[in-house]
Amino acid sequence: MEILEAITDFARKAHEGQRRKFVDEPYLNHLVRVSEICKEVTSELPIIAAALLHDLLEDTEVTSEKLSTFLSQRFSPEETRQTLKWVHELTDVYTHADYPQWNRDKRKTKEAERLGKISATAQTIKYADILDNSLDIVKSGSGFAPRYLIEAKMNLEKMNRGNKELYKKAKEAVSEGLRKVRGR
Repeated sequence: MEILEAITDFARKAHEGQRRKFVDEPYLNHLVRVSEICKEVTSELPIIAAALLHDLLEDTEVTSEKLSTFLSQRFSPEETRQTLKWVHELTDVYTHADYPQWNRDKRKTKEAERLGKISATAQTIKYADILDNSLDIVKSGSGFAPRYLIEAKMNLEKMNRGNKELYKKAKEAVSEGLRKVRGR
């Protein structure tokens, strides 16, 4: 798994110094967990790579071109294209920076609609992301947990083409999280 080690190292360096918002740990831990969740349903390296890199373009200074160059040194042209496609699909479009005139509810609704149209593979990775985030935010006791979980539920209602097993786990984690934060 030399390729995955190189990709993990690339993600580690790109996310250097970043910490999780609701759990005091290096950001890389989340990315590794998302990739491990994906490994439960696939052994395809480009999918696992996209899971490790899913927040890269959104949360770091790494450009699409730099990521493409990095991937092309490790993957075939088709694998590079696919991995980049999935990372792009998983990168938020309706951000506050790009849509400051919209409130959070409008941005998140538009993002959920967009996520409903992405590939089944990218949806599968997003399920793993939601699963890990839901478990973390509920454990943290954050007051933001109910809002995150409601938004995750809205995303899952729109995204139903990915891996059915992970979809079910993500839905259960969100539902259980909502029960816990609502005190039931």
